[in-house]
Amino acid sequence: MKKTPEEIFLQHGGQLRMSQAIKLGINRYTLYSLRDRGIIEQVSRGVYRLASLPDISNPDLVTVALRTPNAVICLVSALAYHNLTTQIPHSVFIALPHTVRAPRIDFPPISVHKFSDLAYKSGVEEHLIDGVLVNIYDKEKTLVDCFKFRNKLGLDIFLEALKLYTSQKNSNFTAIMHYAELCRVDRGIQPYLEALL
Repeated sequence: MKKTPEEIFLQHGGQLRMSQAIKLGINRYTLYSLRDRGIIEQVSRGVYRLASLPDISNPDLVTVALRTPNAVICLVSALAYHNLTTQIPHSVFIALPHTVRAPRIDFPPISVHKFSDLAYKSGVEEHLIDGVLVNIYDKEKTLVDCFKFRNKLGLDIFLEALKLYTSQKNSNFTAIMHYAELCRVDRGIQPYLEALL
């Protein structure tokens, strides 16, 4: 028995990119009809979700993850996710490998940062947010990245994050130094870590 479009959406977490929907047998006219009848809603260009689902807890991260599956949430956006900043990111900070072209996303605004292959692949965690897997750097890698990009972000963002990080349980200075060596900022970051020990 053929599944209804609503059942296909539910089977895939309630959210689909248009390209996914088409591959699963839902044509674009059916999508537009479902949208016009209020059964699904358009989250972003080419991204749809069932209207009956609860509100998205972090719509910007979910939208970026759906639109750009190879992006990793980084810098201030990762700090905000890990509760390591009082800053409210005005765009979603994403990391991409040097070889990948930056995506075109109208909304939410994104800030693209290119990472070397090893730095891009290190410290990535998968978090399930509203049924969508979102790649986010772990706390320690995020701290190191914020130090590395301190001239663009401001040293104060790194210092605040480091202070909040050390106030949490499970501080892992060994992991921070590992990522710092990998990103070639170990000599620069070490005095800040030693001041806290």
